[in-house]
Amino acid sequence: MKSILLIGLGRFGKHIAMHLNQLGHQVMAVDHEEERIEAVLPFVTNAQIGDSTNAYFLESLGISNYDVCIVAIGNDFQSSLETTSLLKELGGKMVVARAARDVQAKFLLRNGADEVVYPEKQLAKWTAIRYSADHILDYIELDEDHAMFEVSVPEDWAGRTIGQIDIRKKFNINIMGIKKSGKLVLSISPDTVLEAEDTMLVLGRNKNLQKCFRI
Repeated sequence: MKSILLIGLGRFGKHIAMHLNQLGHQVMAVDHEEERIEAVLPFVTNAQIGDSTNAYFLESLGISNYDVCIVAIGNDFQSSLETTSLLKELGGKMVVARAARDVQAKFLLRNGADEVVYPEKQLAKWTAIRYSADHILDYIELDEDHAMFEVSVPEDWAGRTIGQIDIRKKFNINIMGIKKSGKLVLSISPDTVLEAEDTMLVLGRNKNLQKCFRI
């Protein structure tokens, strides 16, 4: 369980609060609008109305006590930048800030952010990949060169074993698991038989995945 300071409670921030609550973390939520604070009260440990660009207000929160500080402000980049900088100055251990464009990310990283997230950009890429191919069911980008895909079993692979297909040797791709009737099976071996209705979790370099599965 981690102690997390979440600043900015728009749609993105509210969803973060909800998921952190499901994961069992302690969350202090901050926003300058009372209505937004009230909307997240069921999902957070504490909440305060305040101006995150005010150093005295932030200092009163005891920034160094939080494991992670998340700046989820989306419609006021100046406030996001100032807040990020102040959090680091006040002893923030890990400051994660939201960016909409590359230029914003550069400024945030130069002014205190340890990590930057692009919710719109990341979702746009996921949507493009997910819905541009019928056999791609899910996608997780691990870094610029590697990803994990959930893909349908190709028609000519059905009834064959993982060892017979041997995509590790042919494409340098690893099959990490198989979903059967929606249930994930991780205990697989070269003798595991792939069925037409199964889906596979495959891990590898993007160019190898694209070549193997014609993405």
